[in-house]
Amino acid sequence: MSLLPFDLPPTDPRQRLKARGAASSPVGRFEPYLREWVHDGWEIIEEERLVRTEVSIERPRSVITRNTSPDVPFDRSINPYRGCEHGCIYCFARPSHSYLGLSAGLDFETKLVARPEAPEVLARELRKPGYQVAPIAIGTSTDPYQPLEAKLGVMRGLLEVLSAHNHPVTILTRGAGVLRDLDILSDMAARRLVHVGVSVTTLDADLARKMEPRAPAPATRIRMIRELSRAGIPVRVMAAPMIPGLTDHELEAILTEARRAGARAAGMLLIRLPHEVAPLFADWLERHVPLRAERVLGAIADMRGGQLNDPRFTSRMTGEGVEADLLAQRFAVSCRRLGFVRDLGALDCTRFAPPPMAGDQLSLF
Repeated sequence: MSLLPFDLPPTDPRQRLKARGAASSPVGRFEPYLREWVHDGWEIIEEERLVRTEVSIERPRSVITRNTSPDVPFDRSINPYRGCEHGCIYCFARPSHSYLGLSAGLDFETKLVARPEAPEVLARELRKPGYQVAPIAIGTSTDPYQPLEAKLGVMRGLLEVLSAHNHPVTILTRGAGVLRDLDILSDMAARRLVHVGVSVTTLDADLARKMEPRAPAPATRIRMIRELSRAGIPVRVMAAPMIPGLTDHELEAILTEARRAGARAAGMLLIRLPHEVAPLFADWLERHVPLRAERVLGAIADMRGGQLNDPRFTSRMTGEGVEADLLAQRFAVSCRRLGFVRDLGALDCTRFAPPPMAGDQLSLF
């Protein structure tokens, strides 16, 4: 049975897309009505307009999100932004925009939500009497170092708060903006308060430009690993997501280049296509690699029990079946050959203490 095509709304021809992953804005799964562009039959030339990025401001009451998933090694995380301008077509976080009444397609990468007051809110949360310290993960949903960060600096503010409180943090990013924060990251690393993961999906610059249109080029991400490592920051390369039939043949090359650049640990995740992501990714395949579209979707389905997505815990990150097992074995063999450590070591939770503020009662001891 063919996994193509998916029923996506037609692209509005009046829109000019420049460096975007998705080509349309399918209605979110919670919306009661469908919306799509339809030609009205009149041959009236309308002005073409470039789809630009829009930013809204959110003032959160709390910023620490808790989770109990057995698939991830953290129980709390922070997202400085909702949506991501990097536009990675495969991003599993795209469906989160449906909770805002927006599309997981173009809206996810063009209608962003920033949280500039997040550092102040975080400082209040960390000072609560009942707070129990544990590493906070940042970048597990949308990228904290997407282009908007260069202007707003929300991530920088969060790091300043975490550093002042001696609070451990793990960061996952593909944004070169992380190099701006080498000063604070290296200082935190000296106190065993930070690990950084850099995501590398492919080393093929042309493929990356199409698949991750506003993310840094592969060579830049390898340079990020090198500069972070030289600054004394423990770095893990994330070969993620691995896309069977499209990027999985690059696994060994990605790990080798990252190890040469100084990465000490490595991780790998299989592509996930939850909810709206599956039709968006299938549409992207048809537009950019049409001759390989069926093969790629078929290979994904082979690792997902015949479906394009498996939401079950444990298997959703790794897949199942012969091909998934072979991919995992290749990863394990490469990690041993290249000398990657299993983990980057425990972060120090014993240093945590809110810094003194004006008006605080001074200690007698």
